[in-house]
Amino acid sequence: MSRSDRLFRLLHTLRSLPAPVTAARLAEATEVSVRSVYRDIAALRAAGARIDGEAGYGYALEEDPALPPQSFTRLEIEALLLGLGEVRQSGDAELAQAAESVAAKVIARLPERQAREAAHAVLRVYRHGPRKVPQRALSVLRDAAWEERAVDIAYRDEAGRVTRRRVWPLAVAFLDEVLLMVAWCCLRQDFRRFRLDRIEVADPTDESFRPRRVGLLRDYVATLR
Repeated sequence: MSRSDRLFRLLHTLRSLPAPVTAARLAEATEVSVRSVYRDIAALRAAGARIDGEAGYGYALEEDPALPPQSFTRLEIEALLLGLGEVRQSGDAELAQAAESVAAKVIARLPERQAREAAHAVLRVYRHGPRKVPQRALSVLRDAAWEERAVDIAYRDEAGRVTRRRVWPLAVAFLDEVLLMVAWCCLRQDFRRFRLDRIEVADPTDESFRPRRVGLLRDYVATLR
């Protein structure tokens, strides 16, 4: 790991963990030695980060030079945390981790009063039965949509029949209980929607459909009106 990556990771850990964070805990979270943590804390302080604390007590990030100042109303804070809470309940482990990271970065730059409001937000999200998300298929389809690459899938329909086809992933919609992929089906030469829990195989290919994703998605949305 490069030194810059290590320092960024240390900053993120200081944002994320309850303060004060001991050097031993930081070393465990960033996978370096305690001695390296002491050196990196000194380097971050020299770069302008206001980190309170000392060896034997623990550290707290008071001001983070890597993030711009933030200012939100109480209702905006509630909206932000409610949205991130919904993402954490989405069933998508990768998105949940990203939501935690976003919340930590935002709260780290809030003024003291707003940080307290964020810590004691009134609104909460809870799902009694979280969606079952096929993580591997979702990760493959999400990456393929961004990269505009075709994916070969084996899809089981409602009657249990399995067909194999090549698709161009355009978007994934999170519904109440299931996830739907909107795609251009190369077999049918038309738009199709596929439930992710019925996709038995999702293999990325080298076939590119760039730069057609945005235009196709726009055409699909137009068919819904």
